[in-house]
Amino acid sequence: MPEADDTHPHAATVRSLEQSAGKLAAAAIARMDRNLSWYRAMPPENRSWIGLVAQAGISAFTEWFRHPETPQAISTDVFGTAPRELTRAITLRQTVEMVRTTIEVVEAAVDEIAAPGGEGALRNALLVYAREIAFATAQVYAQAAEARGAWDARLESLVVNAVVSGEIEEGDISRAAALGWKSPEHVTVVLGNAPNGDSELTVEAIRRAARYARLQVLTGVLGKRLVVIAGGTEDPLRAAKSLIGPFAPGPVVAGPPVADLPGATRSARAAAAGLRACAAWPDAPRPVLADDLLPERAMAGDPVARELLVEEIYRPLEQAGSALLETLSVYLEQASSLEGAARILFVHPNTVRYRLRRVTDVTGWSPSEVRSAFTLRIALMLGRLDDGGAGARA
Repeated sequence: MPEADDTHPHAATVRSLEQSAGKLAAAAIARMDRNLSWYRAMPPENRSWIGLVAQAGISAFTEWFRHPETPQAISTDVFGTAPRELTRAITLRQTVEMVRTTIEVVEAAVDEIAAPGGEGALRNALLVYAREIAFATAQVYAQAAEARGAWDARLESLVVNAVVSGEIEEGDISRAAALGWKSPEHVTVVLGNAPNGDSELTVEAIRRAARYARLQVLTGVLGKRLVVIAGGTEDPLRAAKSLIGPFAPGPVVAGPPVADLPGATRSARAAAAGLRACAAWPDAPRPVLADDLLPERAMAGDPVARELLVEEIYRPLEQAGSALLETLSVYLEQASSLEGAARILFVHPNTVRYRLRRVTDVTGWSPSEVRSAFTLRIALMLGRLDDGGAGARA
């Protein structure tokens, strides 16, 4: 440690500070151990690093008091003794408590350390130094948060891209866990247009909306598309409505709910297919479920949508008996007229009405609703084509 300059106006106080540095650091650590429960709970390695930081802070104050006119890199002098990982081990609030405790110990010892008549100068210097160390603390955590934020954003982008591309691997699940993803039971993917401007602001807006809606999210901007992987609700429409604010004008599509993050690739594919097919339904609600776009998706060439329409509508009707298929077909061909269908089928209108209710029970789609009738008509067409293709191949 440099010798105190005898020409310094407070040379005796500087010498006393230098001689007392070790004792003050030990007193600060002892007080932390008494008063700060989080410090007592830390592993020995971290406690030792905090001790070095406290000692470095006192030494830096001594040097600063010796040459107050010289700019001092306080953050480097004090926090440079500890590894960067320490900012992850202790919070900003805990660091402030650590600094405050150390300053209080030095302040309590001013009368003992200062040379006669130098108490006021030492107290004033300590007051100014405390302000500087507060700024240095904020700077260290801001820099750490900025670096961590950039790294986390890169990890998140990798996970989101893996889900959208359908190439998610075990490493992506680990990355998601590192980002705080807690493996919720229900996951859905929401897609739409990304707004112009800073994508980081868009991502932060999604996160704020997710916190308010109590949803977990992984999100990112891929090209012109804003992608949100949302977890925590089995209702994909609720998730989409909660998060729709940051999306740019245009369609917003929510994929079907899946059980986990690897399954989110299916939800993402359905949402992407729905987004491409939305142009065929200009009056689609916003947001809209990918499953509500099954007819448009099938017509746009989505094999998954085609299969769902055949397997979830046509096949159950076929298995329920030919009467339901025939009645539905005739009813749709007769412009949804009960009386017209009854005349063609030679049955009472009440019989047609009963069979149509059975269609709704079997498929979940009501022939009396315009949109549902359109979906049922496409499903009938695809089922017949499927059967005709099988017959031709046979």
